[in-house]
Amino acid sequence: MYSILVELSPVLIERSSAPMPGLPELAMLWRAHQLSSTSSAVTASRFVTLDAELPGGGWPHRVLTELLLPHPGLGELRLLVPALASIAGAGAVVQAEGGRSVMLFDPPAALCGSALVQLGVDAQQLLVVHGREGARAAAGLRRLLPSADLLWALEQALKSGHVGAVLAWLPPRLKADALRRLQLAAQSHDGPAFLFREVDARVKPSAAPLRLLLQGAGIDRLSVRVLKRRGPPLTQPLMLALPPILSERLRARARGEPAPAMAAAAAEQRVETSSVAN
Repeated sequence: MYSILVELSPVLIERSSAPMPGLPELAMLWRAHQLSSTSSAVTASRFVTLDAELPGGGWPHRVLTELLLPHPGLGELRLLVPALASIAGAGAVVQAEGGRSVMLFDPPAALCGSALVQLGVDAQQLLVVHGREGARAAAGLRRLLPSADLLWALEQALKSGHVGAVLAWLPPRLKADALRRLQLAAQSHDGPAFLFREVDARVKPSAAPLRLLLQGAGIDRLSVRVLKRRGPPLTQPLMLALPPILSERLRARARGEPAPAMAAAAAEQRVETSSVAN
């Protein structure tokens, strides 16, 4: 087998990207070197840097979005909370989407209702479904769904079209045909659909049009690398500042710094000592 490498000159590339005379610009035409401006609805992530790199300017509807992470608890929920607040928010925040429900399939830990309310999400709008093989399996809970039935329930939720957003923590080594079924079902879902998967899945093909790799980047910071999108590749990861949930005292302790009150007291003591010495 022989392969031929053809290198185009910059002039040819410029000509190929320019519109051909006599042909109208089609709104549905997408060129690989351009970021797709999809006509489908999106929900803004409310991170300006991220929205600028997402096709359409936000989390896409009617398709799957894969979030790959090395382990839970990196801040992945805080990445999605601004969008969830616009879908299932409390008070005035909910006016844009009408207070639709959010379904969570097999989250790895119990949700903190007070923290979600603090970030603008109405906990009454959340519906959690657990599976037998998920993180809660060790608790000995009964009437839980096995992974096959959990995937079926996820598929039906997407097909129903009555859910505002879907978040699902999928079992490892999921087969490609299962992802294709979910992608087909997502076409009936007028809202974002997020699938959390292991990092090793990045080397496997996926039917999801949008794939992001999440990694921790410090306190209240998250690194987001765009692995797949309808647009040109993005070589550098995005650094996002997440909504804080810890108090300033706890954040200072996590950084190894003295708490603000202690720092102020220490500074005042230094001033008094200096005054006595003078």
